[in-house]
Amino acid sequence: MAETRSTRNLKIGDTVPGFSLPDGDGKLIDFEDRDDRPALVMFVCNHCPFVVHLAEGIRDLALDYGDEFAFFAINSNDVENYPTDAPEKMVEFANEHGWEFPYLYDEDQSVAKSWAAACTPDFFLTDEDGKLVYCGQFDGSRPARWAKKEVDVTGDDIRRAMEAVLEGDDPLARQLPSSGCNIKWKPGNEPAYFG
Repeated sequence: MAETRSTRNLKIGDTVPGFSLPDGDGKLIDFEDRDDRPALVMFVCNHCPFVVHLAEGIRDLALDYGDEFAFFAINSNDVENYPTDAPEKMVEFANEHGWEFPYLYDEDQSVAKSWAAACTPDFFLTDEDGKLVYCGQFDGSRPARWAKKEVDVTGDDIRRAMEAVLEGDDPLARQLPSSGCNIKWKPGNEPAYFG
């Protein structure tokens, strides 16, 4: 498995596409449910070691910023070929890691394509108007197999971006791309930016 970087095809200042998707139990959740709050949208899955590596850090981030920001996790993987990412397994994963925010299933992969998501995890932070202000890594840590050196999971990069939003500052000038496993596209459904 090769490490894949985010595409960064959506540009800072772009209005994000939004979505309406079911969670693992089938309840429909809409991007507009954020109630005019800034939002963190994360493309993730259950089996990716990069996501598992950050799962508790994501939980802690949501606990620290859940009053000011809406959080949405989206799984766009092909569950026929990756059954550990199936919706019922998503519920188990969220419970295991203490995720109390919506974890949504993008069955036809259209939301991942509209956001130009490429990897798990892929992070997109918006302001309260739904404009992209950050598209980058959670922090500099990686799972052991991919780590050049051991770095604690802190969420420093994403926390700086969130603080900039809360302070009304300009988006961070330095935004390092996220990286992880590639989204598992259904055969024949790979986007033009993949590969």
